[in-house]
Amino acid sequence: MGRLHECRIIDLPKVSDPRGNLSFIEGGRHVPFDIRRVYYLYDVPGGSDRGSHAHKRLHQFIVAMSGSFDVVLDDGLEKKRFHLNRSYYGLYVCPMIWRYLDNFSSGAVCMVLASGYYDETDYIRNYQQFLELAR
Repeated sequence: MGRLHECRIIDLPKVSDPRGNLSFIEGGRHVPFDIRRVYYLYDVPGGSDRGSHAHKRLHQFIVAMSGSFDVVLDDGLEKKRFHLNRSYYGLYVCPMIWRYLDNFSSGAVCMVLASGYYDETDYIRNYQQFLELAR
């Protein structure tokens, strides 16, 4: 069995208020890692995709802050597509999972919480190399 079963949608706390709702994320509590970095994707042109890589050690949590997009995860044995379109849940992605994001709606904003700082040596950018390492 691959690692895809470790990746999952995680519901976030949602405080409902007629003035506007509030959700929050706490590292080690709502996501299974301490948060070291936050980045976001926006102004993604229609028809474009992002990602197309894996990480050796990095854990990530992906949230659609606005709009919607799909995340396709692949552990080398199976693939699964997740549609993200709400800011009160996100997708946990464990290490050694190939991922790409597509189907961005107009105005979509994708926020990613990461367990580590940017480290180019942690990336696997070649799919064949990923398949060899995943097995």
